[in-house]
Amino acid sequence: MKVITEAILRDELRASKPETYVIPEGQILSPAAREYLQQLKIKIIKEKDKPLPKEKVEITATEVPGIPESAVVTPAPPKPKYVDDATGAFYYEKPEHMTQLVRNVLVNKDDKRIVFRGKLDSLEALFVLNQTILLEMQEDQEFIDDLEDILVSLREMMRCDVLDEPFTRETIIGLTHEELRAHSHNPMKYYKVKQMVLPSYKLGKTYALLNQLRTAVRETEVAAAAAFHNGKSYDRADIIEELNRMSSAVHIIMCKYLAKIQNQETS
Repeated sequence: MKVITEAILRDELRASKPETYVIPEGQILSPAAREYLQQLKIKIIKEKDKPLPKEKVEITATEVPGIPESAVVTPAPPKPKYVDDATGAFYYEKPEHMTQLVRNVLVNKDDKRIVFRGKLDSLEALFVLNQTILLEMQEDQEFIDDLEDILVSLREMMRCDVLDEPFTRETIIGLTHEELRAHSHNPMKYYKVKQMVLPSYKLGKTYALLNQLRTAVRETEVAAAAAFHNGKSYDRADIIEELNRMSSAVHIIMCKYLAKIQNQETS
């Protein structure tokens, strides 16, 4: 049986002060939690004892002439809309400090998984912005298209996380995970450029923008690792792995850009 502590109550009630507090089925109040509610003069009732809304009060046979008592149906009590992921508590309305994780499961808005989604959302916005800048710079469409392919993966990742579905996209910028790793670790073989050339203003705005995207992907990967850390293991390894491959993909685009510059200088 789950125990509702005073700390849980303070978190639930910090945005509002109801007249009554309903104890969900299968849960009990700790002594400190009960005393806290009594101090606030909040009436305590059990889920099974919660009265029906006035518009749903049972109509008896005596109130409707001609209808036998056996035909009267008692309406079922309303069911809670949401459940707290951390405590298992039920809510009829979503508290302002909480948001939906999946389906009707609520978490606090500063939950690490919500922080990760915020990072993912910001990363998508940064990709779109940098694509726009590269387009205005009349940069090669190949680079813009490669970034678009990564953006498609990011949006699919967000969808899979929200719907709690596996991420199954097998390629990025036309390369499998194995090919991405090979190209990223040996750019001299594939693009005739050194591995991970450090950014410099001398390499131009395009290279700087691409490097910004690479670091932003890395930051999002760290947020994902923190969000899905579960004891000694990690949930959603598919998402964490994909973000790792995305940073390799951006590195490859940077190498392709350096190869373009070198070809222009030698031609």
